Amino acid sequence: MSKNTNAKIQRKTNPRTPVLIAALKDEARQNEVAIWRDVAKKLEKPGRNYAQVNLSKINRYAKDGETVLIAGKVLGSGLLEKAVTVAAYNFSATAMKKIAEVGGKCLTIEQIMEENPKGSGIRILQ
Repeated sequence: MSKNTNAKIQRKTNPRTPVLIAALKDEARQNEVAIWRDVAKKLEKPGRNYAQVNLSKINRYAKDGETVLIAGKVLGSGLLEKAVTVAAYNFSATAMKKIAEVGGKCLTIEQIMEENPKGSGIRILQ
């Protein structure tokens, strides 16, 4: 890691973030998968620039049974009519409740990285 990149990562106030970024970059190098590097780059940016995605947007763009990854927070505004697996950095309480009601799953980025190290079949929303 370059000196500048390492300094950016260490400035994060949430102790989970630098560990997650390092794990994403390691996984990208080991499996030669660009999706994890892309997510790491999104999380290196300031927290105010993280994606905030409503359930209505997930409902609009995701197909039934698909896996969706959000490098930010999932918010509970809108309706979700499809059973999708949503992996995100963070969830609001209402979003978790609504996703579970339709038969979907809420996962952290760490969990989806363990389940699907190659990153196949994952759609990134922002």
